[in-house]
Amino acid sequence: MEPPTKRIHTDHQTAQLNSYSGTPLELKCINTIRTLAADMVQQANSGHPGAPMGCAPMAHLLWSASTSGGAGRNHCASSPDWWNRDRFVLSNGHACALQYVMLHLSGYEDCSMEQLKAFRQVGSATPGHPENFCTKGIEVCTGPLGQGISNAVGMAIAAKHLGATYNTPDFPSIISSKTYVICGDGCLQEGISGEACSLAGHLGLGDLIVLYDDNHITIDGDTDLAFTEDVKMRYEAYGWQVLTVDDVANGLDDLRAAIEEGKKTTDKPTLIKIRTAIGFGSPNKEGKASSHGAPLGTTEIEAVKSRLYGQDPAKSFNVEEDVAAYYKEQAAEGDKAHSAWEANFGKYKEAHPSKAAELERRFNNELAEGIFDDLPTFVYGKDKANATRKFSEACINAVAPKAPELMGGSADLTGSNCCQIKGAGDFQKDSPMGRMVRFGVREHAMAAICNGMFAHGGMRPFCATFLQFAGYALGAMRCSALSKFGVIYIMTHDSIGLGEDGPTHQPVEMLESLRAMPNMNVCRAADANEMAAAYQIALKSVGTPTVICCTRGTVSPLEHSTRDKAMKGGYIVLPEEGDAAPDLVMVATGSEVWRCVDAAKALQSEHSIRTRVVSMPCQEVFLQQAQEYQRSCLPGNVPTLSVEASSEHGWHRFSHAQIGMTRFGMSGPLEQLFVKFGFGAENVASKGKELVEFYKNHGSVPDLNARPTFINFSGADH
Repeated sequence: MEPPTKRIHTDHQTAQLNSYSGTPLELKCINTIRTLAADMVQQANSGHPGAPMGCAPMAHLLWSASTSGGAGRNHCASSPDWWNRDRFVLSNGHACALQYVMLHLSGYEDCSMEQLKAFRQVGSATPGHPENFCTKGIEVCTGPLGQGISNAVGMAIAAKHLGATYNTPDFPSIISSKTYVICGDGCLQEGISGEACSLAGHLGLGDLIVLYDDNHITIDGDTDLAFTEDVKMRYEAYGWQVLTVDDVANGLDDLRAAIEEGKKTTDKPTLIKIRTAIGFGSPNKEGKASSHGAPLGTTEIEAVKSRLYGQDPAKSFNVEEDVAAYYKEQAAEGDKAHSAWEANFGKYKEAHPSKAAELERRFNNELAEGIFDDLPTFVYGKDKANATRKFSEACINAVAPKAPELMGGSADLTGSNCCQIKGAGDFQKDSPMGRMVRFGVREHAMAAICNGMFAHGGMRPFCATFLQFAGYALGAMRCSALSKFGVIYIMTHDSIGLGEDGPTHQPVEMLESLRAMPNMNVCRAADANEMAAAYQIALKSVGTPTVICCTRGTVSPLEHSTRDKAMKGGYIVLPEEGDAAPDLVMVATGSEVWRCVDAAKALQSEHSIRTRVVSMPCQEVFLQQAQEYQRSCLPGNVPTLSVEASSEHGWHRFSHAQIGMTRFGMSGPLEQLFVKFGFGAENVASKGKELVEFYKNHGSVPDLNARPTFINFSGADH
């Protein structure tokens, strides 16, 4: 006779099967997803089991072929970077155990069973939130809520634009991918998602399908605490198709039908609002916040398995043969789809060789031959002085004809940011071939959308706003750097020099904030030659985003600047007179360089202080140069003064004293502001003279280079 507990387990499982409208194998597959995710979190003693357990039915359909009644999402484990794969984004990235389970079941090698067991451990391919550079099959870094769904909008834009550009009447589906998203309540509460989804509705991105996990639970408790709006009405107002599915626990027919409706709707994106139970199957935690962000506990997991059809409470990380066989069959369908596309692309290549070659170049992140040949060169004494934002405009239009992958726009400041590509039409619902994206006043979403465009492949997105408003976009800009996406950020009005708009618009801390970010190039050009270098640096930095900072006001010409010198990140723009070491070194960026040149000339002529001026358009690139070169510019043992109309922080490694911003700015004409805050040539010369005299009286100059450099990270990186 069986023990009573065994009979109870069987009764629970039988009851679930009897109430389920699909096949027993389908239910068993879904339950396997649930229990694998719970096992992963339990083993790590860290993570989020609730959402994967509730979302398992969605994942099952998204990873099932249409021949098996699934969504028919095209993807291929053996070729995860296939250009025309249907993208999937888990926007609620804390639920990543779900995605890792699906990648494992589908045969992605980075998500072996060993990797599932190493969830959230140092060096594993299954980190605590999805990381695109760590795990094949992950498109973007998600975790900061709202980023993923906003990235997906960028992916949909990229696919629509590439399809319109490269598909032909005889090959209408070379680029025809869809973008699928699973997101949660938290994603839709974040403002960035509203910005991005509003634009998606305007653009009619019909190949974007979002599955919204409407489980009514956040970390603090029920969503009634803070989130009672009608999401359906909001998204309908954005211009989306909104479908509602009330139950996925007892069958998938309604969700299956909703996905099919979304796939058929080509003139607007689709949101499928799916009522789920967080922690489904947990007798004590289902539907509760307690299942959100902590392991269920071994006893609770055993109880879960006793209640879910096809699961054995005595086994962990268990995938039965029939379940494994089912997902192997789905993966085989993906392989077939990939092979068919490859064969079709081979024919396309024969029929349209130039288009095919261009696609290959773009998806391989290769720059076109001669792309930098037409970048402008400023001729001292001949060419006209201008604002560096105008030099930026000249540069982007010099490279754009040979870089059709360059696509983007401004947050409603195109004229001020000087970022219009001449002759490029707008990307709109009815003109998807256009390269200019009208992002509207949506800085945060703009940056996240550009991340998605880059992640899609075949694109080099750029976006623009005032430098101060990078503060609105920083969350997504940080994701650019983390994800190794070479997005180009054009940030104009880069100091108090923007003038009359005043301190609300004048960046003070922003340059240092961006420079403090790992894997981020920050370029602040002093003239046209340095701006050309900034664009060359940006376009060559495929794995590093670049911020190109531009002045509103005119900068004076620099006699000794060249693009080649500026490509080193820092160089001597005004050498000292004579052969001996200089008496003073000034190091500056952007609009302060020419002021330093004027000050240096005055110091030489009036006080015989032999002064060198170093322009440093990009600290990050300068610090990559050999120590010998760095010291040839900045000896370290010569009194050195940094001059930048920004925070002083960060300049101490290069200088003994600083002229910078230690308070917020003011409203007024820019030249008056530069004088008031100490950036006029007269004050720069005065402070330079004081610095030289200080160290003469002090007796010695501390060598800024005489210090050790430690490498503290140990072991292998991802």
